[in-house]
This record gives sequence, structure tokens and C-alpha cells, in this order.
Amino acid sequence: MSALEHGVVGFITLLVIAAAWLWVGRRQDRYRRLIAVTALLTFVLIALGAYVRLSDAGLGCPDWPGCYGNLTPHHSTQEIRAAEASVPGGPVTMGKAWKEMAHRYLAMIVGALIAAIMFAAWQNRKSFDQSPALATGLAGAVIFQAALGAWTVTMLLKPAIVTSHLVGGITILVLLALLLARQPGSGKLGERIIASPPLKAFAAVATLVLFAQIVLGGWTSTNYAALACVDLPTCNGKLVPEMDFANAFHVIRPLGVGPDGQLLTIDALRAIHWMHRLGALVVIVVVGMFVWRLNRISSGKKVGKMLGGMLLLQVLLGLSNVWFSLPIAVAVGHNAVAALLMALMVIALYRMNKK
Repeated sequence: MSALEHGVVGFITLLVIAAAWLWVGRRQDRYRRLIAVTALLTFVLIALGAYVRLSDAGLGCPDWPGCYGNLTPHHSTQEIRAAEASVPGGPVTMGKAWKEMAHRYLAMIVGALIAAIMFAAWQNRKSFDQSPALATGLAGAVIFQAALGAWTVTMLLKPAIVTSHLVGGITILVLLALLLARQPGSGKLGERIIASPPLKAFAAVATLVLFAQIVLGGWTSTNYAALACVDLPTCNGKLVPEMDFANAFHVIRPLGVGPDGQLLTIDALRAIHWMHRLGALVVIVVVGMFVWRLNRISSGKKVGKMLGGMLLLQVLLGLSNVWFSLPIAVAVGHNAVAALLMALMVIALYRMNKK
């Protein structure tokens, strides 16, 4: 049995075990578990998507939803080998094709689970005593995310589309975390945090600041600007290097090309990277202040410590990306922790406004 066949058997076994676990217990307990499993798989999907992007495998299969019209790269061996021979070292190889298709397969599973969540929410809306609006919105977000996934390939990794796809994945994780926190039996995840109106307002501001920084991080990654500055705390020896903001943040343009059709300059890439660094400083101050204030509330100490630890980890991962020239494991971790940080911030905001 090949390694691939072993992997398929192992994955099917895990699915059977997960299905059995989901089926045990009361209906609302099963619903809560379904949301939790879907949230976990969505987190894995976000990390896998980052790995696909960072390993330059986003066009490993240049069509959608299949791979050269087939279900698996194995059935498209001839086309992949021909593409690889015509452009050695290009975007299409057998390894990259499998990475891209693994991401699509997992996305299909997550999409099916979210459809099941929406169906269960509508079917049990009276017995659960919950509006199915959030679950329905979640399903709508998945449909739009699938469209972004297709456009990512068909529009040849256009930065605006890829960044939207990245942010869309994190948004889906946040909605799942919020839906999970609303369920009876979710424990401390859904407990109310007693906070003053000014702190609630500050929490909303901190959440928006973090979201803006995630968008900036996505723009940095999708424009391959992570190493436009190779030192710290300066950028190539200067606190304020030469930068081209006009081309850097022109949204509607192809990858690597300015709006004038010319290749994007290193000054434009530096502008993108430098703004992400500046955004990181703002996040450290704003979210750090929120964490400090949250830790002064007895009902908020636990989530405050988690947020503080995650913020520190995220900063260290960001610094390590520059110090060690973007190791793929560190870069994937930076993406994954950003998603967790955003989900935790939204949960904290929800708990502070819970009646």
C-alpha cells in the first residue's frame, strides 16, 4: 500500500470516529460538537491554505474545481508532466498539484459541514430557542468564499482576490467560534464578562484594529512582500526607506504588476511591508492595552491571559519571519495565530455584550 493510500485510509478512519462521536448524546450536544469539529477543520484549512500559498502551489492545478478537468492530480499526470516540462520550476508540478487539491478537498468537507449546521439550525430553531440567522449567514459566507477560491485560480493569484480569500477564511472561523460560544454547554467559552460601556467600546476598536492589521498582513503575503525589508528594527538600514505607496496599494492590479502595466518595484513592496510593521506597532499598543484592562476584571482574566499570550506569540512569529528569512513553518504559524487571535477577540467582545 502506497503512502497516499495509507493517508486516505487514515483520513476515512478519522472521519468515521468523528461521525460516531458527533452522533452520541442529546440533539443540542450533537449540534455543538458539529460546530466545534467544523471550527477545528476550518482552522486546519486556513493553515493549509497559507502553506499552499507560501509554497507557491496556488496554481498547482490551473483550473477549478478539478485538476485539468479530473478529480485528482493522479488522473492528470500527463497534463501536469507536460506543463512541468514546458516551464521547469514553474507553478505546476505534481507535488504542488496535490497540495492545491488537498486544500480544495478539505474546503469541500468544511462546506458540507457548514451546510449541515445551517440545516440543523433551521430544523431545530424552536427546540434550540435560537435564530438560524447566524448559521445562514455562515453558509452564505462559505458560498462567497468558494467563489473567491475559484477566482484565485482563474484570475491568476490577483492580490485583491487572494487577500479577500484569506480574510474570508478567517471570517468563517470567527463566525463558527461565535456560533459555538452561543450554544448551551459551551462552558467558559460563552460566559459573560462584566465590563463597563467604555471598555466595551474599546474592545470594538481593538477588534477593528486587529482586523485591519490582518488585511494588511494578507496584502503583504499575497504580494510576496514579506522579505522586502530584511532587517529589524530598520528596513534595509533605514527607519523610513524609499517607498512607492501609489503602486503598493493600488487594489485592482495583477500580481507583481503596477496599474501602468510595469513590474512592481521594490519600493512598492517596501511600502507594503513597512505599513504592515507600522500596523503591528498599533496592534501591540491597542490590543495590549485592552488585554491589560481585561486582566483587571475577574470574569475576564482567563481570556485576557489567553489573548496576551497569543499576541506575544504572534509578535515573535512576525519577528522570526524577518530574522530567519521566512521559514515556511514560521510563516504558516503567523497566519494561523492571526486567525486564532481574531476569533478570540470576537469571542471576548461577544461575552462583554452578552445579556
